[in-house]
Amino acid sequence: MKKDSQFSAKNYLKTRQTTLRQAVKSYPVKIMVLFFQLFSITFFVAAAKPGLKTTGTGNDSYSVNSLNDAKVSMNQEKPEDNSFISLFNCKDLSGWCYRSKSPGNNVFESFEGKTESTDSRYMAKDSMLTINPWDEAKGPHWVNLWTLKEFTSDFILTVEFRASPNADSGIFLRGKQLQCRDYLVAGPYKELKNYQPQDWNKIEVVVKNNIAHCTCNGEILEEALQIPGTGSIGLEADRGRMDYRNIRIKEL
Repeated sequence: MKKDSQFSAKNYLKTRQTTLRQAVKSYPVKIMVLFFQLFSITFFVAAAKPGLKTTGTGNDSYSVNSLNDAKVSMNQEKPEDNSFISLFNCKDLSGWCYRSKSPGNNVFESFEGKTESTDSRYMAKDSMLTINPWDEAKGPHWVNLWTLKEFTSDFILTVEFRASPNADSGIFLRGKQLQCRDYLVAGPYKELKNYQPQDWNKIEVVVKNNIAHCTCNGEILEEALQIPGTGSIGLEADRGRMDYRNIRIKEL
């Protein structure tokens, strides 16, 4: 009986050692197989998913979804044309002045660094150039604000404006006036379909060979307005409140 027990114990130990050796030998193989399976699953899932692609390691990894989002964002926010220059800096009336009505149109008052004209008709406030209603105690009724710079070449001018009810203003193109008003009430372009009363509207003027093609929100105001060959850009103060912003010009 004792011999049988010893034999069984020896047999058990021998079998256990053999099993352990086989397990040790096969364990790295199992680890490698498991790693390969996991890597393969990750690879094929990434390949099958159209919006996801991973490359590199650590900080070099990126998602194509992120790139697509950036691409959409760039398409939605196209950079401005740097060839346009702003005539209004959104802070003050620098670059603007009053000119005499004599043939020379000489500057008699400049508003460099000032937020409003001496008669308070023109004011820079809230990133807008605002024309205030006339106050008889402060000065004459009709007064125009002009750029210090004069323009002689062809150009494209863009201006956004907002008119109070029945307001009357104007944009001077080297001296020739383009009416800028609460059009549907004050005219003269009462048939406009895209004009937004008491809201922001955009005027674009394209000048070539002293002929100005003028539109408001894409609709034609003047097909071929004859303008002088040289002069400043101006704004008129006549009736009611007018707000202007994004006054930009591109010389051609």
